[in-house]
Amino acid sequence: MDVLGIIPARYASTRFPGKPLTDIKGKTMIRRVYEQAKSSSLTDVVVATDDQRILEHVLGFGGKAVMTAEHHQSGTDRCFEAYKQYDHPFEYIINIQGDEPFIRPEQIDLVASCFKDSRTQLATLIKKIETAEELFNVNAPKVVLNKAKEALYFSRQPIPYCRNVPDDIWHQQHTYYKHIGIYGYRADILEQITQLPPSELELAESLEQLRWLENGFRISTAITEFETIGIDTPEDLERIREYWN
Repeated sequence: MDVLGIIPARYASTRFPGKPLTDIKGKTMIRRVYEQAKSSSLTDVVVATDDQRILEHVLGFGGKAVMTAEHHQSGTDRCFEAYKQYDHPFEYIINIQGDEPFIRPEQIDLVASCFKDSRTQLATLIKKIETAEELFNVNAPKVVLNKAKEALYFSRQPIPYCRNVPDDIWHQQHTYYKHIGIYGYRADILEQITQLPPSELELAESLEQLRWLENGFRISTAITEFETIGIDTPEDLERIREYWN
């Protein structure tokens, strides 16, 4: 398969400005993500940024990067602009989060493997929830599946509701999954979803993938056993550094 990996990287993050260039044990965050992606089976990898500092840094360590507009509201939109700059017509695109420096190459390959099924339009990863704390964490979106392991709905709340069961043992009574934020797109589907206006469900939950479901697109899932560690704030980074030390 011909698969392009794109890593969206903005400089002006609200909670953590300059995040892609922050140092993690001698390497910047964006370099760590890039190197993990390059260790996967992707055909090519590129950073899509809106900032000259990030562009020059990636080119400086030998990576590939392209400039994209500042106005994009989502990584999906930034991915599509970056994809359009390529002369090569890739069949599939993988959106790799620029703030997950410990993403495993095999997780990227797992998303790409979903497209071995020609019916797959969009793909993402999920992981079984093991604790009540994780289940009720609104920053960890949950997903319910149909029999074909396609997403039915994503929510920040635990779904489904376990009636007549104490909250702290819901995860023992039903198999819950949380969403791991890496996306795969068939190239023609990526173009279509970037033309969609924000949907009511998306605005309610602040989850972009609900826009796609609400408009009738199918999202295939693959189950990963590995945790990912996203860094959204300076406090997250300090915890990572403490853990590493």
